[in-house]
Amino acid sequence: MAEETPKTIYDFIVKDIGGNDVPLSNYNGKVVMIVNVASKCGLTQSNYKELNILYEKYKDQGFEILAFPCNQFAWQEPGSNEQIQETVCTMFKAEFPIFAKIEVNGKNATPLYKFLKSEKGGILGDGIKWNFTKFLVNKEGKIVERYSPRTSPLQIEKDIQNLLGAS
Repeated sequence: MAEETPKTIYDFIVKDIGGNDVPLSNYNGKVVMIVNVASKCGLTQSNYKELNILYEKYKDQGFEILAFPCNQFAWQEPGSNEQIQETVCTMFKAEFPIFAKIEVNGKNATPLYKFLKSEKGGILGDGIKWNFTKFLVNKEGKIVERYSPRTSPLQIEKDIQNLLGAS
């Protein structure tokens, strides 16, 4: 039997930082930002700071941030899942969900990231170029926009508000 082609992020099950299965259908009806993160990148401090601001401001309105650690860019996320969780929660004070470390490019790229890239390619092709590439997903689980690593999370706030139906 042929595998069904995924149509939304809700068709995926991912692992949380503790190794537990998390169906992304849990986020049905929410506006979601999916971002590949790293603890030792030049963009880390500013991105975590602004992601925290957005999460705090909009989490009660149906906004979620799903962070996926990745070590594919200059080995800037070298730790184990336990070390990553400790760093992210202690140093960066992240309260949004952190998932298990994944690959976003190449033959071992996680199926979720293969889907994200197929739905919204980048300027230089489909590959994720660096840490903190962001995908914005609407309440129906469809990818509506892809943002470069250099796009600060606060620059995306208006798009988040529009998807939430906030003014």
